[in-house]
Amino acid sequence: MDLFDKCRAYTLAKETQAAGLYPYFIPLTDSEGTEVIVGDHRLIMIGSNNYLGLTTHPKVRQAAVEATRRYGTSCTGSRFLNGTLELHLELERRLADFVGTEASLVFSTGYQTNVGTISSLVGRGDFVITDKDDHASIVDGCRLAFGEMRRFRHNDMAHLDRVLSQLPADAGKLVVVDGVFSMGGDIAPLPEIVPLCQKHGARLMVDDAHSIGVLGGGRGTAAHFGLTGQVDLTMGTFSKSFASLGGFIAGAADAIHYIQHHARSLIFSASMPPGNAAAALASLEVMQEEPKRITRINHIAESMRNEFQSMGFNVGASQTPIIPIIIGDDTQTFVAWKTLYEAGVYTNPVISPAVPPELSLLRTSYMATHTDEQLDRVLGAFAEVGQNLDLTGR
Repeated sequence: MDLFDKCRAYTLAKETQAAGLYPYFIPLTDSEGTEVIVGDHRLIMIGSNNYLGLTTHPKVRQAAVEATRRYGTSCTGSRFLNGTLELHLELERRLADFVGTEASLVFSTGYQTNVGTISSLVGRGDFVITDKDDHASIVDGCRLAFGEMRRFRHNDMAHLDRVLSQLPADAGKLVVVDGVFSMGGDIAPLPEIVPLCQKHGARLMVDDAHSIGVLGGGRGTAAHFGLTGQVDLTMGTFSKSFASLGGFIAGAADAIHYIQHHARSLIFSASMPPGNAAAALASLEVMQEEPKRITRINHIAESMRNEFQSMGFNVGASQTPIIPIIIGDDTQTFVAWKTLYEAGVYTNPVISPAVPPELSLLRTSYMATHTDEQLDRVLGAFAEVGQNLDLTGR
């Protein structure tokens, strides 16, 4: 069999392109945060993870510009060798203080953070236990680890308890969950997970990629539940609320020191460019200086959830600015995406295998900088699409 036979047999993209329904890799001509331009078509962006709207904040932009002018566009080396700037260390100190840990470590991307952290900690004879709905970067980190992976049903604490009870008592164990799940917008039940980890002698790592800047006054899921200091490792990304690119892991100083010297995705990758590090640091400062942004994004999320539900849409178990519109059919999801796109609303269609076919959805997410007028236009477009495509049963 020719290795490329699978490539020739892959037809999904070609078929949807031929039908005019291909929704991926769309090049943006311009972006103004809450609105984007594709060609000459202006759309309200509700497909971004820019929760606090900081990508266009003057302080964040200026910090990136000044750092680029001072240091250039790249560090041209890994953190391990010549790629560490004082800027990286300052960011790490400030992040650790922000999330309430002893230390933190900055990676070049959030994906690399999860891959490097999990694969470096979970060795032969160890176990990593994940929620079935955890992010792909967590899954890939488990695949690269020399230890064994176990999974439990999404947010099913009885199943997590059973999985942990079946593992050797003297084995190293790491439970990894998303703080906010990236497709459903629901929150991991940390008040139940923490005692289970303590009961079974497991360490707990929480991926707060979608929680930092949103929950717990911006400090993440542990702070949201009043559990700061009871989560062993907190992971975050800069590509969402921090309006940049990169990621970090935070926890006890000895754990961070070990990861720093064993995470291959850190050691063998070029470090965060200066502009990105400066933008993340400036975004952290804005979070602390402008808490009304955090209040605003949570108000918008609650309002939009209520409005969608009142129209008859299925929003699943969302509790955050990530609000799925569950359609349950791949083709119908693409049709709904295209209809909204033509109406000037940018959403993200998510189909199998990313989610089960019965949960195909439009992933919508919101920014603190969305105006009430923009949100009303979004709701108007959804009301029309829901009625015309019979998505709400009304």
